[in-house]
Amino acid sequence: MGVPLVYDELRQGYHLPGTCNLAPANFTPDEAMALIVLCHDVGSQLPAPFFALARRAAMKLERTLPDRLREQVRAKGYAVQIQMPPTNRLEGKEAAYEGLLQSVSERRSVRIRYRSLAEDEVISTRLHPYRLLFSRRSWYVIGRSSLHRAARTFNVGRIAALELLEDRYEIPRGFSVDRYLGNAWHLIPEPGPDREIVIHFGRKVAQNVAEVTWHKTQRLEFRPDGSLEFHATVSGLAEVSWWVLGYGDQAEVLAPPELRKIVAGHVARLAGKYDAPHPAIHPLAAEAPPLGVPPYS
Repeated sequence: MGVPLVYDELRQGYHLPGTCNLAPANFTPDEAMALIVLCHDVGSQLPAPFFALARRAAMKLERTLPDRLREQVRAKGYAVQIQMPPTNRLEGKEAAYEGLLQSVSERRSVRIRYRSLAEDEVISTRLHPYRLLFSRRSWYVIGRSSLHRAARTFNVGRIAALELLEDRYEIPRGFSVDRYLGNAWHLIPEPGPDREIVIHFGRKVAQNVAEVTWHKTQRLEFRPDGSLEFHATVSGLAEVSWWVLGYGDQAEVLAPPELRKIVAGHVARLAGKYDAPHPAIHPLAAEAPPLGVPPYS
């Protein structure tokens, strides 16, 4: 391919120099369109590290295309648009991201100061980063924390300071993000055995729920009245509770009792906030319409 491969004695491995340029590839119009639209749309909406680089690469690719092919790509690309959900833009956190990327690639420890939601304070820990992960709305780093003496997940956007250290570490043999997360609903696996959850969704939202793969273990059962029973096996219940609450009165936890109790507690506290008018309530709040179909079709 004409790409230089360099052996690093310190790292005991090979790498590609950052200054090398790849040879041009023969893209079909559809291949070029897919890359340009995907990288451009995502990179413009998520101007965070990695995504911004993808957008720059797409712009370079477009400039190298022959005029005729460029026009074909633009014509097809005009018909496609990718809309991303609200995302953490990592403004001011580029240095933390780059430091973690260097840490993982060179197997060098870092010390971070981190605004922890669990501890409700700024903590300091020595971290052995294993992987950088983008999931849903933000970048995360998974690694072993000296403070917790175990692998933990940290949101890059909440890293207040990062120092790259000289001491080295090894990533455990066989480590993978999938194995670490297990059957967690999203990112936080909880200790203890996995739990079977059963959630009943009303007719108004049943089809919307069924159209999405929410969890790798999910199993769906439609009832004769058009409602839905959602089954899944999860490692922890806290994250699932927030998902259930998002469907309002169209979702009811049938099992396990612990999850039903967690959701009931959230609902009770929420109801308490609305039992009496807030002294500074906006007059338009009294005109709010009743709960209907979720804002998607």
